[in-house]
Amino acid sequence: MTGHTGFKGTWLTMLLEHCGVEVIGLSLLADPESLYTRAKRLGKIQEDFFDIRDEKKVDNFIGQIKPRVIMHLAAQSLVLESYKNPKITFDVNVGGLVNVLNVFSQIDSVKVMLISTTDKVYENLDSGKSFTEKDSLCGKDPYSASKVAAENAVFAWRELLKNNYNKKILTARAGNVIGGGDFSENRLIPDLVRAFSTNSSVEIRNPTSTRPWQHVLDLVIGYLMMVNNALSGTKLEILNFGPSEKSLSVKEVVKIAAENWRSDANIFFGEDLSNLEARSLELNSSRAREKLGWQPVWTQQQAVTESIAWWKDVLIYGMDAQERCKLDIEKLMNNINPRWTPK
Repeated sequence: MTGHTGFKGTWLTMLLEHCGVEVIGLSLLADPESLYTRAKRLGKIQEDFFDIRDEKKVDNFIGQIKPRVIMHLAAQSLVLESYKNPKITFDVNVGGLVNVLNVFSQIDSVKVMLISTTDKVYENLDSGKSFTEKDSLCGKDPYSASKVAAENAVFAWRELLKNNYNKKILTARAGNVIGGGDFSENRLIPDLVRAFSTNSSVEIRNPTSTRPWQHVLDLVIGYLMMVNNALSGTKLEILNFGPSEKSLSVKEVVKIAAENWRSDANIFFGEDLSNLEARSLELNSSRAREKLGWQPVWTQQQAVTESIAWWKDVLIYGMDAQERCKLDIEKLMNNINPRWTPK
């Protein structure tokens, strides 16, 4: 797994461990405030730390391991950061991916590669359209444009490997992912948690903008179901993963979060950055439900509620972060119907 020290990577690693699957990680060193650090994950699995833009190191690392599956989560994933550092965003999200794709195509042991991408690859004219996998791709900001370029690289490698039926490249396009442990700058739940936990002020941008919010565990379970499907020989290369209901607005999410924390924080709604970010975003995940049998266990409201509960337990009540993650994993896995485990 690339990006195993990131928010999604840490949750996915712990989910795989829960299911008894061996994971080997490749990533940059974790941020001191990351879930990886809070959960004391250093040294829990075989891992190495370097930049995926280093082609030689990527070749050597994956070549020595000879995995069966590669899950590529490493990315520069912040929209506003992409405006500050567009070149780095493209270098990581496209160049880094190409390095991994190139190794994947050369190592016989690897049968499946899943690339974690985003709902922001779709051409969004703010019409309120619910995007399907067949819709046109076009990125407005450097982050989404880099992800569209990454999808084009995947299309090229699929063509290169079209006669190699033992290898499958998958792309999973996800909505806005939330959950305990995400402490990134300029993300809604982390910004709220910082304010709630210190009773300070927080400015929230784009209150009327809508996003397909979903809990990280619902998403990474979808990743594993998609990989399972590919290992079984089924050709299902591109899937959306998002909530079943209509996207909530930023203001609605803030209200749910505030009601569940009950802090003295001062929340005010500030600058509208719709010139930088899309105003509306809806994701149609019916194909994942029909073809995989996947559906989110938690609604958007439950995802927000569970995310806030995680942070309160860890920050206010002093609960161990990894143990708190395990509780969410067990809760969600017990509610999946039909019962499911990765191969």
